[in-house]
Amino acid sequence: MLRLNKISVIRENVVLKEISLDLHFDQIYGVIGKSGAGKTTLLKAMSGLVDLSEGEVLIDGEKLIGPSQRLVPGYDEIQLVNQDFAVEPYHTVYENVKEKVLSRHPKDQLELVEDYLELVELSDVRSRKAHILSGGEQQRLAIARALASEPKVLLLDEPFVHIDQRLRRKILHYLKDLQKIRKMLLVMVSHDGSELMGFANEIIYLSKNKILRQGLTSEVYYSPKTMEEGMLLGEVNEVDVDGEKIFFRPSQYSLDNPNINVHYMGSEDTGLTILNYFKLDTKTDIILSSNKRMTKVNKIRIIR
Repeated sequence: MLRLNKISVIRENVVLKEISLDLHFDQIYGVIGKSGAGKTTLLKAMSGLVDLSEGEVLIDGEKLIGPSQRLVPGYDEIQLVNQDFAVEPYHTVYENVKEKVLSRHPKDQLELVEDYLELVELSDVRSRKAHILSGGEQQRLAIARALASEPKVLLLDEPFVHIDQRLRRKILHYLKDLQKIRKMLLVMVSHDGSELMGFANEIIYLSKNKILRQGLTSEVYYSPKTMEEGMLLGEVNEVDVDGEKIFFRPSQYSLDNPNINVHYMGSEDTGLTILNYFKLDTKTDIILSSNKRMTKVNKIRIIR
């Protein structure tokens, strides 16, 4: 288990404030929050790459030491993939990955390197020096290096910013399967909360340097407590019903026993679903998803 015990990081201002978490090796956690909430610093704290102002981080009961107290910052069993990429710039793509598997039997090294290069689709540039790769290629190389290290803890900070959706889905699927096999702890920060759906077991919502919520992904998704929290995971509606503020997803409605008047305003076909735009009697705008245009709908019931 990776435990954060009331950690704070204070520089010129507060970056993290009294964060406590117990993260288990057989789980995948997604971290959401607006820019500046402290998400990147949280991952650096988990990996021992930032000095804490207060509190402690422990892995299997052993306290992690910050960079000011270590000759080489960080820990081999905890791998962080972030926008710094952390590749060896003047080594080739192949050499970058191979150096992470040197402890393995020589017969296994070639196969492992080939597997990781194929996963991130860098086989064709294996002989290219890392410093001349594009940003997206360097990001993929950083992922391959981290996986080749076979860490206990894999931390991913916006790992797919420069990667197209097809390859993103491929790597996410691989990561989910690998996590089950290795029983490793996986934590991913994403600016696109929708990619955490179906991937993360739990969501950690960070706001203003504190954790405001931690829960099962489905619970956080379908029962947001604020508009900000809800929007971080996708489109959400906010309505006032009998003085109660209600948040619901575009799919959370029924046409059976309807009790709320709606007025059709138009539709948008996204290719995957049709988004139907309505106004309530209160002039509030809402979006409802469907497989067809809802031109004749004038009443709905919200499902929660």
